[in-house]
Amino acid sequence: DDGRHPATAPRLPHHHPQEIMHAIRSDLSEFKCGLAHLFLHHTSASLTLNENYDPDVQTDTETFLSRIVPEGPSAPWRHTIEGSDDMPAHIKSSMFGCALTIPITDGRLNMGTWQGIWLCEHRDYATPRTIVITLSGI
Repeated sequence: DDGRHPATAPRLPHHHPQEIMHAIRSDLSEFKCGLAHLFLHHTSASLTLNENYDPDVQTDTETFLSRIVPEGPSAPWRHTIEGSDDMPAHIKSSMFGCALTIPITDGRLNMGTWQGIWLCEHRDYATPRTIVITLSGI
């Protein structure tokens, strides 16, 4: 396994703990203490930790991003060769980032009760996304 795992998502942010856990479960169980590093190979999507219970949080997050980063013909962006949603996607990706580091404790990702891993797709038409997951520790 080269550590790359494809993930896809529609425009709204989606949490993906099951996909990620399936990919790393057997390796993760070997760690008493460590770190899981997740890195997204793309510039028009992002990773973040956020509320994983109420789906309104995902909708509200997309509403917020759409308000602060305009799209469409009236947007001021020059980079439009890949579509009018591409430059806004790059900006949104920069806001959230493409990497997460999560503690590992006793073979589990040590996240808060309501925290979930979100793959945020910022393009109108999602393409397959690759997340590289690196585990280290003892």
